[in-house]
Amino acid sequence: MRTYELRTYTLSTREAFDRYRTVHYPRHLTSFALHGVGLHGLWAAADGSLVLHALISYTEGLDPKKFAEQFMLSDEFRADMDGFDSSAIVGVTTTLLEPSAGSPLL
Repeated sequence: MRTYELRTYTLSTREAFDRYRTVHYPRHLTSFALHGVGLHGLWAAADGSLVLHALISYTEGLDPKKFAEQFMLSDEFRADMDGFDSSAIVGVTTTLLEPSAGSPLL
């Protein structure tokens, strides 16, 4: 079974938030797939805050923390983030999720 994770990013400005949400994070669709990682959706907070939520999944046996560490050192990640000031990401939280019985993501 795949491992699911909710990643939450807080950005420093509206401009950085909009650019990260519409340009840079969607580039991960292609680069994640090269590593067996799926991006299932991106959500902006309904209250207008500068918070972006991403639901991603990993192939069975792939450790999310190790993947993130290695991916951030890869050429794919550098290409995805080209032109974005990463210091505009002021917070990242991760939550590993376990699907409940009947979940369509089992």
